[in-house]
Amino acid sequence: MELAKVTMDRLIEAARRAQAQAYAPYSNFAVGAAVLGADGRVFLGCNVENSSFGLTVCAERNAVAATLVAGTRPAAVAVVVNGKTVAPCGACRQVLAEFDPGMPVVLASATHDSHEVMSLDALLPGAFRFEKP
Repeated sequence: MELAKVTMDRLIEAARRAQAQAYAPYSNFAVGAAVLGADGRVFLGCNVENSSFGLTVCAERNAVAATLVAGTRPAAVAVVVNGKTVAPCGACRQVLAEFDPGMPVVLASATHDSHEVMSLDALLPGAFRFEKP
């Protein structure tokens, strides 16, 4: 789960840029995510709310989708919100676990220099894994 400081700083800054693009008119809870692809590229996502709340899509899942479209797989993720740090929701944790249950997850604030790094398996112990017969 080791993530180099330069890589972590790069991910946090990218997630902050993504957060600025969030569409959150209902909750005012703007989230930005940056996924480090296995090939070293960084992919961004922001949350996109909808008046039909169930259609809202999280920043993390948007960033994962961008990573896959580009032909690589997620290796780490940074999530940025205003105020204190917040972990990805359960659905996003499960989507990330599909690719690497032990991946580093950087939780950062848009307004502070504070952050913390956790492993995804610490955030989602016992993640569901489909085993083919």
